[in-house]
Amino acid sequence: MSANQRPRLVLQPSVNTTTVVTTTTTTTTYAPIHLPPLPPPLSPKDPKNYPLLHATLPQSLRHFPLVFPGGARATFRDGEGGDHEMQEEQEIAEGSGWRMLKRGEDFDESNVVGLAEAVERYGKKRSHGGLDMMEGVEATSTSASAPPRKKARAAVLPHVSPVNAAAPPSPLPSPRGSPAPESIWPSAPPSGASSPLPQAPFQPDLSLTTLLTLPSLLSHFTSLPPPLQSHFLLTLLRHSPLPVLRTLHSVLTPTLARDFLTLLPPELVSHVLSFLPFSTLARASRVSRSWRATIDSDPVLWRDLLKSTKIWFGGESENAFASSIFARRRHAEQERLRSLQHTTTPSIPSSLPLPHPYKILFKSRHLTRTRWVNNPEPKHVSFPAHGSSVVTCLIFSHGRIISASDDHSIHIYSPITGELIRSLQGHEGGVWALAASKDVLVSGSTDRTVRIWDLSTGRCTHVFGGHTSTVRCLAIVKPELVDVEREGAIVKERWPKRPLIVTGSRDHSLRVWTLPRPGEPEYRCFGADEGEVDPAEVCDAEENPYHRAHLEGHDHAVRALAARGRTLVSGSYDCSVRIWDTITGTCKWVLVGHTQKVYSVVLDPSRNQACSGSMDGTVRVWNLLTGQCQHTLTGHTSLVGLLGLSPSHLVSAAADSTLRIWDPETGELRHTLAAHTGAITCFQHDEFKVLSGSDGNLKMWNVRDGTIVRDLLTGITGVWQVVFEGRWCVAASNRSDATVLDVWDFGTEEDDDWIGEPSGGMYDEDGFSEAEDEDEDELGTARIQRMTTGDEDDDDEQEQADVDAMDQDLLLPSDTESVDIDIDEEEPPYRRRHRHRGHGVPVDVDDDDVESMGETMDRRSEGVEASRWAPPTTTTTSSRSQTSQIGRSARPSGPPLASTSRRPANDAVGVAGPSTTLGPRTLPANDETPTRPRIRSTRRR
Repeated sequence: MSANQRPRLVLQPSVNTTTVVTTTTTTTTYAPIHLPPLPPPLSPKDPKNYPLLHATLPQSLRHFPLVFPGGARATFRDGEGGDHEMQEEQEIAEGSGWRMLKRGEDFDESNVVGLAEAVERYGKKRSHGGLDMMEGVEATSTSASAPPRKKARAAVLPHVSPVNAAAPPSPLPSPRGSPAPESIWPSAPPSGASSPLPQAPFQPDLSLTTLLTLPSLLSHFTSLPPPLQSHFLLTLLRHSPLPVLRTLHSVLTPTLARDFLTLLPPELVSHVLSFLPFSTLARASRVSRSWRATIDSDPVLWRDLLKSTKIWFGGESENAFASSIFARRRHAEQERLRSLQHTTTPSIPSSLPLPHPYKILFKSRHLTRTRWVNNPEPKHVSFPAHGSSVVTCLIFSHGRIISASDDHSIHIYSPITGELIRSLQGHEGGVWALAASKDVLVSGSTDRTVRIWDLSTGRCTHVFGGHTSTVRCLAIVKPELVDVEREGAIVKERWPKRPLIVTGSRDHSLRVWTLPRPGEPEYRCFGADEGEVDPAEVCDAEENPYHRAHLEGHDHAVRALAARGRTLVSGSYDCSVRIWDTITGTCKWVLVGHTQKVYSVVLDPSRNQACSGSMDGTVRVWNLLTGQCQHTLTGHTSLVGLLGLSPSHLVSAAADSTLRIWDPETGELRHTLAAHTGAITCFQHDEFKVLSGSDGNLKMWNVRDGTIVRDLLTGITGVWQVVFEGRWCVAASNRSDATVLDVWDFGTEEDDDWIGEPSGGMYDEDGFSEAEDEDEDELGTARIQRMTTGDEDDDDEQEQADVDAMDQDLLLPSDTESVDIDIDEEEPPYRRRHRHRGHGVPVDVDDDDVESMGETMDRRSEGVEASRWAPPTTTTTSSRSQTSQIGRSARPSGPPLASTSRRPANDAVGVAGPSTTLGPRTLPANDETPTRPRIRSTRRR
């Protein structure tokens, strides 16, 4: 408290009642009595040694009422600072005969009489003897007296100071012979008179004496040694009642508290917090901002908590989640900076640092483990989709449900309302492959094209042609760090440099494409005004600037693929699995061991493994470094059509109505899930649960103990697809010849920040990264940039002309040659249909495969079945792609766009012997088109 902020006493106005014919009440207001100020500290005090030196007094100690002997009332106010702390809206405290003044409120000067003037008036009235009482003291007699003729004048009270700190204060001086001090300031009420003696405005007691002597008492206390100070204070506390002790406790407790987390080294803080369970940490983070920042930003704390609760999976899944969160934050920061450039309103930065991704991951996995099991009634929405057509593909991406069907359409739905947001039309055949990345969707169809869609607008921006049969599988490959051998050392490099699309087809081959960036030129392999066209006739992949490689080698349809980094795994109906390098287009390994068709593959880059499921009922685990089969997992008795891989579990689903959970490290069988009665048509799993659909039921299993958790769907015709991520689960099923989508929300209102982990651990946030500007070859982005500018170098023109001329030399028959294609006449008629429709589960198997499985279920085909070509009787020329590769091999620099691997001669389509004229080509039906030679005339540019 500063010297000018002196304590003061606000006296209660005295009331003088005179009874005449009427009753007149005179209220006299006294000016505040300013008490002596407390002395300032003699020297600056150390806040650590004197923590209460600048402590704020409670509101109850800054102003409070006092009652003096005789009933006089006053209000003590702790200087001007006490009023400054009061709020404007504070309710006025008042009582009988007194009122607390508001801050800044002036006294009514007309009714204010200073204490000195009141004493003077009292002396005057006694000297005249006409009055027997003092103004301001209520009369006790009934004698009448005249009211005052004029208002009292206010007078400033002289400064009161004690004469002796140990004795009561001296009386106020009287300017005109006032009575003796004993009569003005009596220590006790007067007694022994027939009528009450005159009284002063108030009679001081020990409390006022203490207030007047407090400065001297404080000076004496500060000069005492600390032990004596402690003894004196303890003595005072021992004589203090409970309310006083409670008030002191409210001041001492927050002042003497010490935040040990901010005083200890970070290593010790992390160690101390590691002993707390999750629930206690959640409460501790709400103690203060410093605790919240310390707990949220400690990666070691949350890593150890993930491990202690057995939800740390390893296998790079945690690093992938953290990278996704950091990429999302970078994107949000870039958006914020862009918005600041177009607005003048400053943004308010957060006062707390963002939590470490491991904390977000812990919350996500904790909710995934508990909500899906403990939420008995999740929110459920059901709505029709695609009429009665089969849902061939179903994905959940960025809060959107994307479904594809064999009715040629792709639909986008809202998971909250089930509303159809957008319908993507363009494919002329059933859509059998989907992949999404942010607002980019890639689809493959039986019409042999690959289409790229902008999900924000619904436009088809690109149409890639080149495949000559159904595009059965595809994947988007994101840039990621992979191990690369450089000069005898293994280093980490980011591959691919920009996202790729890999497609597998029933034409026995795979193709690699560059995923177009937003804003790059649109490309369509045929014009929009060409109407009904055959993409295989008009689409040349080599003319597409986004085409990178054509991977040939399989002898039958490519049924499944998986790709990460620069490694691609493909499974085929030729019973083999191949490992490719997507950058060079070379086949690194041909994995032979399955005795029947391969239907499913998964890639495990963290363990350098690939797994494949076959119609022979086995699952094989392959080593990517050596190409050897590490484990052969047996137990299924029929087609293993589905495989799934998580960091700790490999799950296989078969047509024998069972699912099996394996250890991907050792190949050990952990659990067999046997409760379905039909072939497993769809499933998905993570580290906590497995969702599987079959025979009209959708079941949830505990992946760790193999028990059934609950049935999500029962009593329906069939389940086509199921996907889940985070709090959402989506299933496509058939009910009474109608296709229905069911959506479950397992979250609550407090789980809005629940971030799910996508299947396979692939995230969309880092799809287009800063490393995109580094191209791994000269023919990738350079070709697209030339397409953008429309500027072709003369050397490229001449080079392409040379290739075209070489194509004619090798492929164009002379005027005495004709072209013929040998077709197996024993081919069943249904294999040459454009589309084959039926009913049942969408299991992609041939008719003879269904018979070999012993299953009686009906089959709906993919729309285009694999070809069965008889060996050609004459082989005289190579395929178009081989010739194109030969032509391009003469280039002085730059890697090839297509694979250098060649198909065996007995697998190529033969060209007949000489003829007198060049006859028209005889092509098989649309669904019977393998990788076939095409004769192209000289290209006019």
